[in-house]
Amino acid sequence: MDYLHDLSAFLPGIIVTVAGLTALLLEAFKKGADQIYYLSIGGLLVALAVAINSLFGETGTAFTGMIVYGGVAAFGSVIILLGSLFCVIVSKDYLQDIDLHSGEVYAMILLSVVGMLGLAAANDLITFFLGLETMSICLYVMAGLIKNEKTGAEAALKYFLLGAFATGFLLYGIALIYGATGHTNLDEIAAVAEASPLFLAGSALLLVGIFFKIGAVPFHMWTPDVYQGTPTTLTAFMATAAKSATFIAFVLILTRMLPGTEAGDWTNVLQVVAILTMVVGNLIALAQDNVKRMLAYSSIAHAGYLLVGLAAGTAEGYAGVLYYLFAYTIMNVGAFTVIAYYERNKGLDFTQIESFAGLGFKFPLMGVLLTIFLFSLVGIPPFVGFVGKYYVFAAAVNAGLIPLAIIGVLASAASAYYYLRVMVYLYFKDAHKEYTLKTPGALFKYTLILLAVMTVYYGIEPVLPISGLMELISSYYTI
Repeated sequence: MDYLHDLSAFLPGIIVTVAGLTALLLEAFKKGADQIYYLSIGGLLVALAVAINSLFGETGTAFTGMIVYGGVAAFGSVIILLGSLFCVIVSKDYLQDIDLHSGEVYAMILLSVVGMLGLAAANDLITFFLGLETMSICLYVMAGLIKNEKTGAEAALKYFLLGAFATGFLLYGIALIYGATGHTNLDEIAAVAEASPLFLAGSALLLVGIFFKIGAVPFHMWTPDVYQGTPTTLTAFMATAAKSATFIAFVLILTRMLPGTEAGDWTNVLQVVAILTMVVGNLIALAQDNVKRMLAYSSIAHAGYLLVGLAAGTAEGYAGVLYYLFAYTIMNVGAFTVIAYYERNKGLDFTQIESFAGLGFKFPLMGVLLTIFLFSLVGIPPFVGFVGKYYVFAAAVNAGLIPLAIIGVLASAASAYYYLRVMVYLYFKDAHKEYTLKTPGALFKYTLILLAVMTVYYGIEPVLPISGLMELISSYYTI
């Protein structure tokens, strides 16, 4: 009954696959988009419940070692499904207002999630590539959904062309690694890997492909244009679920294929890329007047903070990265969702920061929620963003990378300017004109409130008697 074991190991992915294919069939038979919307929510909820249950189960490999389950893969699946679920829930009202509320959008999201789940469980370079491309192809389509605007077409074309270029590096790297070791399975590669020029070149090209997908400098130029041109709730999906899936796969590659040997010591490379990513992301974000582009460059900076944890190369660093991905998903989905709410109102370009003048008093709830998410993104206690940054920077300090941690803290401090600038416009600038904001739907509003509650709760959770999230994550690295 090995096949039953294999199916149960990838059960969340199978559930989402069935939901995605069902969504495609319903769309083909011209069923209402609302039915597919609720189907998507239901499928993601069931998959999330299964993934949460697997957090406390056994770990191992399935499909003849092609995937891993439990532990890091299970926690990664929870992050991906949680971010995807929140993005789907808040998308309905926004997509209806921009005339994009159709079943095919939700089908693309679900099928992209299947690729992400495969990516987060990859124990073989072939599985890694299949998951990455399944995710990416769906994201290319989503980036070009706004066909009647130049920014939408530019976003899709730039994402596709640069994505295909990065895939070439990735595949060539896989080919060189296979040529050097005779294997594509991560564990088998680690067992025979030597610091040969062929293996090192293949690993370097593989890292280039990964750096592109996470938006690390100098492979980041697609990020602001794609984030700006994509529908905002789908931008949130790209910025959280897709980035989390790639980082989880990166963690698996570093811990299973590139262990701390002469052939796998990439600490210096990760340090350099982390510094460039943090500094460039924050510096360019300082000059942005478009809020979506500002959040795009800030997401580049957050990728740099995550790379700090990876550069530490310790169990503490990898655990910190997993926690930070959880924190980043919650606060970033929340921030993009509030931006999407404001964007629904016609008459002003609500992606420009000047349009936020006086909005804090127009609908106080949304102003407070955006403030919570932005404070968390800065890394101010008692919000979850502070805890996430503490874990990755502390891991770097304990690994002896004190200069890297100092640069990270300074870069994070600089980000306070452009995040707090939005709040200055919300509460300390006069509105350009009088207008009435739309009332958000109940599901939309309560989802945002839940995200805000999670942002605050997990910011104080480490000091509560019932805390345990970081302890759970750390248990995955006890070996």
